[in-house]
Amino acid sequence: QVQLVESGGGLAQAGGSLRLSCTASGSFFSINKMGWFRQAAGKERELVAIITSGGSTNYPDSVKGRFTISRDNAKNTVLLQMNSLKPEDTAVYYCNVEVSFLRSKYNYWGQGTQVTVSS
Repeated sequence: QVQLVESGGGLAQAGGSLRLSCTASGSFFSINKMGWFRQAAGKERELVAIITSGGSTNYPDSVKGRFTISRDNAKNTVLLQMNSLKPEDTAVYYCNVEVSFLRSKYNYWGQGTQVTVSS
């Protein structure tokens, strides 16, 4: 079992910045992909950023150039630096990790943290 603890959400003005953090703990051999997703009211959950164990990253066009994902493998932590925030970035942000344990891979979600951007 893996637990994900998220922090860093809150209220920001348009053009401002926020940083999200997610730390994994529990039983696993290694963490593969780590990522952030978001879900705005009335919309489907969408990918915001993902980073592989090797450090490769991927972003959708909607956040590219504004958001940066990074990870600290020693602390089992993934960070999301969000700059130049827009009102349309308002959503609940979820951390997601894929771990390897006993020759299998498992996917876990964080509890979600609210990000609200005012215009």
